[in-house]
Amino acid sequence: MYNSILVPIDISEDSLTHMVIPFVQAHTALNTAKVHFLTVIPSLPYYSSLGLAYPAEMPKMKEFQHAALAKLDEIVKQFKIPADKIQTHAVTGSPKDQILKLADTIGADLIIIASHKPDISTYLLGSNAAAVVRHAKCPVLVVR
Repeated sequence: MYNSILVPIDISEDSLTHMVIPFVQAHTALNTAKVHFLTVIPSLPYYSSLGLAYPAEMPKMKEFQHAALAKLDEIVKQFKIPADKIQTHAVTGSPKDQILKLADTIGADLIIIASHKPDISTYLLGSNAAAVVRHAKCPVLVVR
């Protein structure tokens, strides 16, 4: 049914990852879909737009990206999907923009994304999940 599934992972949110695991497993169990796991390292402009201070002692971005990819590789093992069906990606930028960009690049048939419990500013979905739902060109499964 699906050929390419994108699963954005926030490597700092174990609870969100655990929520998504059964849904990803269910959608990959009966087909040969390639599963692309993505983690996004927010860039300085993203932090600034949220009114947050950017850590002064941030490692060089390439080193940070490499560390994030290593962490993502460890997290992906929890999904128990064969290695030949998995590809991991670590990129820098706005999470919603990078998710949508990779979805287009890989020709995603489905995006499976976890969402925080909403607050008043996002009402029904987390802000990144809401943006992905609004702008994705493929179906989006939001897990809460």
